Amino acid sequence: MECFFGRDRNMTETTNWSDIYGGKIIMRLFKKKTKLQSYDERNQKPVIKASICNGEQVAGFKDIHTGKFEEVMLIRNSEDLEKFKTMYDIQREIEKEY
Repeated sequence: MECFFGRDRNMTETTNWSDIYGGKIIMRLFKKKTKLQSYDERNQKPVIKASICNGEQVAGFKDIHTGKFEEVMLIRNSEDLEKFKTMYDIQREIEKEY
């Protein structure tokens, strides 16, 4: 898909839209459905690991017997946290560890 642009902003006369948007289609007509995932509720608990240095937060599951943490996703905002809770059908508050 080609379109015409003026010579401003360092663009050629014909520019491909995929070049501008990194080859990705930006338009989304319908909300993407979140697949329901599962975890071992008897041996794992949902945890958010937060860095005291830079505030980065990672959601995942901690094995209650060994203490091993399994990362699932980076939490950048409240929408990411809600997505994580929805993915795994978590109704309660998630414990934070530093």
